[in-house]
Amino acid sequence: MINAIEINNLTKTYGDKTAINNINLYIKEGELFGLLGVNGAGKTTLLKILSCISKADSGKISIYGKDIIKDKSEVKKIINISTQETAVAMNLTVRENLLFIAGIYNSDKKAGIRKADSIIEVLSLSEVADKKAKVLSGGWQRRLSIAMALINEPKILFLDEPTLGLDILARRELWKFISEIKKKTTIILTTHYLEEAEALSDRIAIMVHGDIVISGTSQEIKKTASTENFEEAFIKIAENNI
Repeated sequence: MINAIEINNLTKTYGDKTAINNINLYIKEGELFGLLGVNGAGKTTLLKILSCISKADSGKISIYGKDIIKDKSEVKKIINISTQETAVAMNLTVRENLLFIAGIYNSDKKAGIRKADSIIEVLSLSEVADKKAKVLSGGWQRRLSIAMALINEPKILFLDEPTLGLDILARRELWKFISEIKKKTTIILTTHYLEEAEALSDRIAIMVHGDIVISGTSQEIKKTASTENFEEAFIKIAENNI
């Protein structure tokens, strides 16, 4: 299995605050990789750098062998991000939102319709396809936001807190949705919900003050912390590195 992402000696500062502290990390093709940490740990900053929204101060990132700085335009063709904020046009229908994004990616009308119809079918959006986004529940809006990020068929999808603010039933539905996406796309997920990370992720990294203090499967992380409970493991590891 090849590495989809390779990060070497990455650093990012804001004034006198170090957001990312000389980290090294790799993410395999086809993985769902979870990023955990308390507020301010550096998760969202790392995601923004990986998705070409922000620029690191130093270090190197390659995505499928392409340098994220030198080959930025090529990298942007194979990635996309769904942010914490549900970025949908509330007065447009689900289908219209998807067609709008397809147009942004330079799809002609026929190709845009084909892509929108495919996303609607594959991601089970048919029952709400012609409803305006503003009448949808938070779970459906979040699902639409992720669908919009998939319209360019990215090899890598960044999900920043995709279930934030949703009730437990809506979150569980979105978990199923994300598990379906995972079959064809490498996913990097940030979340504050520890059970979500454990349920969905193939591997997990825990960040503290811009450092990656441990990475591995949930079982490996629990073993390191000498506990069978993932929440306890996270707390132990985070507290020992503050």
